[in-house]
Amino acid sequence: MLGAAVGDALGMPNESTMPALNKMRYGYRRAYKGHPNDALAPGQFTDDTQTMILVAMLLVDGKYTDERYGIALRELYSREALRFPDGSVSAACDHMVREKGHSCGIRSTTAGCLPPALPFALAYPDIHESTERAVRACSVTHTHPGAHAAVSTFITLLYHAIHESPDPVQLALAQAKNEDDVLGAKIHNALALEEAGTETDTAVLKIGNDVSLYHTLPMAFFLIRRYPVPADLLTVAAHVGGNTDTIGFLCGAYLGASRGKDAIPADLLEGLEDRQRIELLAQRLFDIYTRKLER
Repeated sequence: MLGAAVGDALGMPNESTMPALNKMRYGYRRAYKGHPNDALAPGQFTDDTQTMILVAMLLVDGKYTDERYGIALRELYSREALRFPDGSVSAACDHMVREKGHSCGIRSTTAGCLPPALPFALAYPDIHESTERAVRACSVTHTHPGAHAAVSTFITLLYHAIHESPDPVQLALAQAKNEDDVLGAKIHNALALEEAGTETDTAVLKIGNDVSLYHTLPMAFFLIRRYPVPADLLTVAAHVGGNTDTIGFLCGAYLGASRGKDAIPADLLEGLEDRQRIELLAQRLFDIYTRKLER
């Protein structure tokens, strides 16, 4: 959870911008004036981490249902507190506000479906149960089969990283191929570009970096394979342009799942918004996980 939030906060100022791989700067910074995130301070995160926290809070309090998640998301949006949500999340929330409902999934493939899935991977020892619950939560805002396949792929990546499987990336790729031919092919191509030694700036052009999960998820897979050094992975993810907050979120989540908190640069943890709250939620999720495992 900490890795995801750090990656999100690093990508926050570059969200929706052009790639800046030749002007990379390490660490947090503010978005340029006029950017949708320009009110946020360095180290603050976007809607990705907000939705992760929202789901985690409901889970640790034993109150999670898809209905409660939808209502909480709707209320956050109606207070204009949700930070620069993607179009599909906004459209779903708009409808929920008008209808006073708790669910209005859009048939969309934007990557906003991925961050709320993370707490399920941490709370449920059984991968099938965590995937099923995460997909149901995804349906509150996203009903497209491709979105559900992406959630399943992300859960698989985290599960095998946490359990120290030999190659979580390949196992997640196999899951993507099984769930969605297009997603599987795009992740496969991204990994092939990395294996061939393609320069990162060229790979960004070939893979894509926009809000589509068919760009965001394969881009994260490329970066995870390319950059084994944590500071490099997080910094490059924050500068590939486009959907940098979610790309950073995914890369940071994998970093934390595979290598633990100590792999995240200490200065980035120190400057992260709500660090203590996120750590507490993570610990309580771990407690839930442990109790379920014992049963």
